[in-house]
Amino acid sequence: MSPHDATRPLAGLKGALRYVRAYRDHVFVVKVGGEVVADAHGLDQVAAQIGLLSSLSIRIVVVHGGGPQATALSRRLGQEPEIVAGRRVTDDAALEVAKMVFSGTVNLELLCALRRHGVQGVGMSGVDADLLTAVRRPPVEVKDDAGRVRTVDYGHVGDITGVDGRVLTTLLDQRFVPVVCSLAGDREGHVFNVNADTVAERIAIALKAQKLMFLTGVPGVLRDRNDPSSLVTFADPDDLTQLMEAGALAGGMRPKVEACIRAATSGVERTHIIDGRAPDSLLQEVFTGAGAGTMIVGKKEKDTYVGAELAE
Repeated sequence: MSPHDATRPLAGLKGALRYVRAYRDHVFVVKVGGEVVADAHGLDQVAAQIGLLSSLSIRIVVVHGGGPQATALSRRLGQEPEIVAGRRVTDDAALEVAKMVFSGTVNLELLCALRRHGVQGVGMSGVDADLLTAVRRPPVEVKDDAGRVRTVDYGHVGDITGVDGRVLTTLLDQRFVPVVCSLAGDREGHVFNVNADTVAERIAIALKAQKLMFLTGVPGVLRDRNDPSSLVTFADPDDLTQLMEAGALAGGMRPKVEACIRAATSGVERTHIIDGRAPDSLLQEVFTGAGAGTMIVGKKEKDTYVGAELAE
């Protein structure tokens, strides 16, 4: 090995140092998609990266979905799931599946993966300690992926009306990593299925997180969803609104982008959508200027970021 090769890792470590200093004791909300959890090797790599971030005194809250797992279980039970505009219609049977999958199988798989890497995770749902309060969503008009406007009754799907982050703050202060599944409750004790992207967004806003990061099964926001080379690496809400109006964002990507826009305009400094299955993508997005996916920021933060990059 040449001296140059030997010092290359040290150069990378020095380059990351400014990020380590900037992020210490700040909150990152990391939403792990069900497709990432379903990939055993990918999940292990994500857990290792979360472990490294936690060891650097970054305060991590993990939020997870479980869509693919819920779909698979529903089909094994002879029920075909219905998903409209990226959101699951939740009848009585689908709610029971959501309870079993989200607060059971998927949550435990994440906790076990974190434990393998020395991370003390605490599994919970939005029902715990009144973390998430929701009301049942009334029938709403939505534009589906085919561009048709239709009225949809989503069933036992909830809209979040309040976030009480005290339990999360208590856990974070003791250096635990909360692992939150996307179920919420109302004051009468009813349970609702809540979109996990929205859960992550609302928790990030409530905790004044510095970063909200979505780990998905795709590289990020694509101008052409069939062309990975059309990745949008940096965007503000106006850029993304134009893409949505052009029909470029559909299916499960739409709720993620909408969540990023709301978070970026509600005090969360930077939001990210990356491929959680790609090697070290989370660390690359956090500790390098080039990143690994799509970064979405508000207009003010965009001006600050661009100015800082030009000054370097």
